[in-house]
Amino acid sequence: MPVPIPRQRAIPAVESGQASAASSPGGPSGESTGGPAGHATGGPAEALPAPRAATPVATNLTLLVIEDDPAGSLSVPEMLDAAGKPIRIRTARNLTEAERLLTDDVHCILLDLALPAPGRAADSDDELATLKHVLRLAPRHAVLALTASGDAERGTEAVRVGAQDYLFRDELDGRLLSRAIRYAVERKRSDRAERRLTESRLRAQENARLERGLLPTPLLEGSSLRFAARYRPGRSRALLGGDFYDTVRTADGTVHAMIGDVCGHGPDEAALGVELRIAWRALTFAGMCGDELLSTLQQVLEHERENDEIFATMCTVDIAPDGRRAGLCLAGHPSPLIARPGRPAELLPYENGGPALGLLPGARWPRQQVELGGEWSLMLYTDGLIEGRVGEGNQRLGQDGMVDMVRRQLAEGLEGEQLLRAAVSEVRELNGGELTDDVAVLLLDRTP
Repeated sequence: MPVPIPRQRAIPAVESGQASAASSPGGPSGESTGGPAGHATGGPAEALPAPRAATPVATNLTLLVIEDDPAGSLSVPEMLDAAGKPIRIRTARNLTEAERLLTDDVHCILLDLALPAPGRAADSDDELATLKHVLRLAPRHAVLALTASGDAERGTEAVRVGAQDYLFRDELDGRLLSRAIRYAVERKRSDRAERRLTESRLRAQENARLERGLLPTPLLEGSSLRFAARYRPGRSRALLGGDFYDTVRTADGTVHAMIGDVCGHGPDEAALGVELRIAWRALTFAGMCGDELLSTLQQVLEHERENDEIFATMCTVDIAPDGRRAGLCLAGHPSPLIARPGRPAELLPYENGGPALGLLPGARWPRQQVELGGEWSLMLYTDGLIEGRVGEGNQRLGQDGMVDMVRRQLAEGLEGEQLLRAAVSEVRELNGGELTDDVAVLLLDRTP
């Protein structure tokens, strides 16, 4: 705990540079106040250097002293900061003056706890009312509390309330006070940095919970199909990107799957993707399918997007209750991959697809009937899986490269979550690091 101090009284409501307060050679008493130490002042015949105007001295720290001391016993000694520059001092006799002097270049406040708070009597029960008022007035400034000698209890309570440290009124010296000021300023900076870090962590946790809650939970109760998905947003530290997917089973036993991609990678695109996914689920449970459903989703997109340049690609699949055939609609989206026993994995037909949502008013999306067979794996994906680079050049993996990769991984016996994990990991390795685009992959398996 720093020790409190005696000092030379500064002029109230005036700023001083601590190093030089040049005055006229003769005061009321005839004594000089501006000559070097050890040099006496003589009469007019004595040749003395002409007084120089005080020049501003660069300083790193400014102290605002708030105290009312009619006896003048309180004085602030000359102080230097860590760089050896004088600490600049401003003084105020009351909180009204203090508020006027409390500019952005003030780093620390030395507050006399005996000063009455505005609107409170000096004998108020709350001994720290003045401190609390100053803390509300200057939440970003370091505060040193000044209290009577030996009143450590009050000083400790001041630190608990929010001051960075406390000093005893009659035990001040320049070295300890300057050290206390530097310590208070650094502690305040540290406290603010810690508070910002804590707030940032809380916001990150809150955002993570929010984003995690916005990821879909497949509704496949009663279906024999197996479901797996992998999701990797392109945004740094994000859990949710512009890609979206969902899978539900309706009352008639049909399994509906969807995957889509909003152009862009920011939080606005992620929010729009969530809106489209939720709208798709609601419309699907309402009985819509194929072109009718995509036309309605285009209306949602047009109303919710920030500008007319935003669009979204989408692939929808509705699998019949017997699991042997499906309807496929493509809105500017890559065609799913299907793998069946005894046949190489391949892409489903994609010649009759329609444009991405939001590009052409009044567009249509034909629904294609696809034969799946008795046993199959159907993989829906976004273009983040196929647009990663291969090696150091500009060559992309592409759909053909992805099909070859999945064929090999299937031949190695990978399936379900393992297959998706291996596919995303290999794409990242081929790219030479993290992918810049969002990646979503959804896998539905039907086994006898």
